[in-house]
Amino acid sequence: MSTRRASAHGSFGPVQPEQPAPGLALQDLNGKAVTLPALLAGQVTAVQLMFTGCSATCPIQGAVFADTQARLAKEGAGLRLLSLSIDPLGDDLPAMRAWLGKFGALPARWTAAMPRLQDVDRLLDFLRGRAPGVDRHTAQAFVFDRRARLAYRTEDMPAPAELVALMARIARRS
Repeated sequence: MSTRRASAHGSFGPVQPEQPAPGLALQDLNGKAVTLPALLAGQVTAVQLMFTGCSATCPIQGAVFADTQARLAKEGAGLRLLSLSIDPLGDDLPAMRAWLGKFGALPARWTAAMPRLQDVDRLLDFLRGRAPGVDRHTAQAFVFDRRARLAYRTEDMPAPAELVALMARIARRS
């Protein structure tokens, strides 16, 4: 019996077949425990990996999502953004809220959460979001369909207009 693995064109592109999000436990901005699939279900969601203490890549990613959020307003409901901290030792809920506030995140459109320390590597491995070097993560966005399945991995620092178009395409087919 052979096992088919998810493929994407190299490290980015469509994920075929779509892969269900792992049942990782997260803490949302209200301090509530929620699983990754439960947080993703029901809407097409673009996910980015970040941490609030980052002064290099993450602020640029925040700006990309801020621009994306503004463009999503024209697309209607059913599309949202999720920033996942990969630094549960350094980040806390006030820092996450402040980080989102710095970029003008609107709660109905853009939220954040963080996994437990023991689940960070599992999250990075599932997304293929691990980067070599000092910065532990890529600057990709990971797009999940309404059924909480990973459908697409973007290139690093996706253009907001392209990210919105991609999310809208995934919404139409799911």
